[in-house]
Amino acid sequence: MPKIGSHVSFSDKGLLNAAEEAISYGSSTFMIYTGAPQNTRRKPIETQFIEEGKALMDKHGIHEIVVHAPYIINLGSYKEDTFKLAVRFLQEEIRRTDYLGVRNIVLHPGAYTDKDAEYGIARIADGLNEVLAGVKDTQVNIALETMAGKGTEIGRSFEEIAAIMDKVADNHKLTVCMDTCHIHDAGYDIVNDLDGVLDHFDRVVGLSKLGVIHLNDSKNARGASKDRHAPVGSGWIGFQAMNNVARHEKLQHLPMILETPWIGKEDKSQRPMYEAEIALLSGNLSERFGGDFLDHVERIDHLLTKKDIHYRDFVLNTWDLLKSDAKAKKADGREPMERLYDIIHEERLLPELTEEQINHRLTVWFAGQEALKND
Repeated sequence: MPKIGSHVSFSDKGLLNAAEEAISYGSSTFMIYTGAPQNTRRKPIETQFIEEGKALMDKHGIHEIVVHAPYIINLGSYKEDTFKLAVRFLQEEIRRTDYLGVRNIVLHPGAYTDKDAEYGIARIADGLNEVLAGVKDTQVNIALETMAGKGTEIGRSFEEIAAIMDKVADNHKLTVCMDTCHIHDAGYDIVNDLDGVLDHFDRVVGLSKLGVIHLNDSKNARGASKDRHAPVGSGWIGFQAMNNVARHEKLQHLPMILETPWIGKEDKSQRPMYEAEIALLSGNLSERFGGDFLDHVERIDHLLTKKDIHYRDFVLNTWDLLKSDAKAKKADGREPMERLYDIIHEERLLPELTEEQINHRLTVWFAGQEALKND
């Protein structure tokens, strides 16, 4: 069974809160930031309920988790103060990650802004050399994340990742985080040719270098270079392709992390669809949710079939409409899940359920009959 979990918050009680949230989703792994990803403010890692969190993880069989480095780190910057901050702050985050006993910290490689890609690759490699030289006493790997190609970010191709690694002296301390949304948006065809993509990665970088998988659907067609995540099944990649990633024999040993967004009305009490997504991809849907839940999915399917709505056609047609018709997007920019929720709400089907609960069931409906084959 694959190790699948979600990005969770590292809040008041640190690792304990994170473990509790991950377990509530049915996770077998999870990913955290050790503080806010947008700033440098950090509480001492020793105060973050580490032993309590690890005890809870052990109780639930969670043995490997992932840390994500803050977004504000940019090793590709030509600005000396930004570069120095990135080096120093990443070293601090690696030490915090090492204290947790976590072996991979995921890093967005960086952006070259006013320079060019060649400069960016060299600058990032210089930064990694400096970072690693200062944390030789740690056991942490830096997992360079594959990027979608928006703006001037580096890592939009396997070749760019390999070029960085080739310039780093201690590159045995470098791994790769492969993000499904990012590589799809960068142009790699994981929907129709996953094996070909993995073979390409193996030739250029090496599959042995993979340390983490990010499981995200995409709101954009392949090659769009946009980086806009969608819930599993409700984007251009689709459930079947993502399930192929989760169950691929060359990837199953890796921690797989969902970073999928909440879709719907602004309600802070409601959560993303992680629980349903994890159950779908882990193949324990009926065990997790029970017969009534699956009966609700059947009722939704019956209603939408009567309206001649097919799950994949509806998803792709909606994204096509939003992409091609600017007026339609401005007038009604609702995404596939939002539109389907409105239909169910207007028909008063399952009126006793919240929007979060309806969206869990829609997540399963988006997967089609394939969802039940793994159960």
